[in-house]
Amino acid sequence: MKTQSLHLKAPDNWVNDPNGFIYYNGYYHLFYQYFPYGPRWGTMHWGHAVSRDLVTWEHKGLALYPTTRADQNGCFSGSAIEEDGKLYLVYTGVRYEVVNPEDPHTCLDEQFESAQLLICSEDGYHFDNEQGKEVIIPPVTNPSIGDRTHTRDPKIWRSRDAWYLILGSTMGEKYGEVLFYRSEDLHTWTYINKAFKGPEYGWMWECPDYFETEGGGVLLLSAMGLLNNGEKERNQSICFPVAFDEDTCSIQIPDDYQYLDYGLDLYAPQTTLDADGRRIMTACVRMPKVAEGGWIGMFCSPRVVERQDGHIFFRMHPNIRKAYSKALGNITELNASALSGITESGCLVSLDLTENESLDIGGYLITRKGNRIVTDRTVVYPSFEGAHLISETPDADHNNPDGTCHLDVIVDSNLIEVYVNDGEYVISSAVYGLKPEVRYNGIREIRGYTTMSADF
Repeated sequence: MKTQSLHLKAPDNWVNDPNGFIYYNGYYHLFYQYFPYGPRWGTMHWGHAVSRDLVTWEHKGLALYPTTRADQNGCFSGSAIEEDGKLYLVYTGVRYEVVNPEDPHTCLDEQFESAQLLICSEDGYHFDNEQGKEVIIPPVTNPSIGDRTHTRDPKIWRSRDAWYLILGSTMGEKYGEVLFYRSEDLHTWTYINKAFKGPEYGWMWECPDYFETEGGGVLLLSAMGLLNNGEKERNQSICFPVAFDEDTCSIQIPDDYQYLDYGLDLYAPQTTLDADGRRIMTACVRMPKVAEGGWIGMFCSPRVVERQDGHIFFRMHPNIRKAYSKALGNITELNASALSGITESGCLVSLDLTENESLDIGGYLITRKGNRIVTDRTVVYPSFEGAHLISETPDADHNNPDGTCHLDVIVDSNLIEVYVNDGEYVISSAVYGLKPEVRYNGIREIRGYTTMSADF
């Protein structure tokens, strides 16, 4: 099977949402939305990749595919849990009521229904798609609770005495909401409560993820129709510091939110616990066109999620940082010959920026303006109406004592990730056609690192 390093990418054709992210029996398992018939969105299957270290990934082929009435038009997003040594997947199955006669992989006028299904594996690799699926939450029929069509993406977790599940939904396609369910046995689920904010937070909330950190609760969600600024990607992933009451499944969601990532390319985040108990997150990178090799869709590097004083940090995972252990040297050595040929496998560039200093990596410009980091990918991104080209963080509060702002920049051929002040903010940007050159303005020192072997 195909092996990849650092950024997991589509093995071919199309991928989007990460699903079933879990550390199980010594491996990280990451399933993903996969259309195996072409580089486009279509009837969803689940692809499957595994890794021992979050750095080197091996694709394992198909895990789920449509076989029942409830999922006949797609196995959509969901999550994973371990119980009694077995791996359980919960996911959204879709059934079209009116199939598009011009394209059997789509429906007409959003005429479909969604149910939540469960499937079990003894080893995390083999799933009985023919006989092993069970509908655990049928399509919602009570419009005061949620939507029959747009209720999806179950995220499951175990608490002190029961299983809990959160679903994304909408109230009449006017505002997004999350629904909470509880179960004693993974098979029988009871609706408990719901939470929402209002129309200004998007008409639909999908891919919700609630979890606790040492600093408090965090809610991630992907809000559809959040932005109305003329850019193509109106749907954006956001996060809130929250307080959750397990007994009543009530959640306090503040008015203010952070973007998951200020590049605005990441979507559908999902978290799990790593081998050391850290909460880690990945998300899909939205790409505007097919990459060289005929594939589209990839995932950001895994990030450690921490909440401190109400702020949510997304830090580079220690395994990722450790992988970049072979030094390229300082700025005098980080030149065209050093950068050329390593963008596919990845390199790390570390530096401190003061006011108005800038770094240009292959046409991707990073500049500090005040306490904000601004990136510009105009020359390494396709030009089309609504393209998001310039990204900017809020004011960074955690500057170094000398007034500099520290950046760690991961570079590969189709993705650049800019970690600001150890994950206070991150800007991740899909890119195309990076040039093998580095230019800088006023920066005292830049260190470059590339990867060693897979068994670093």
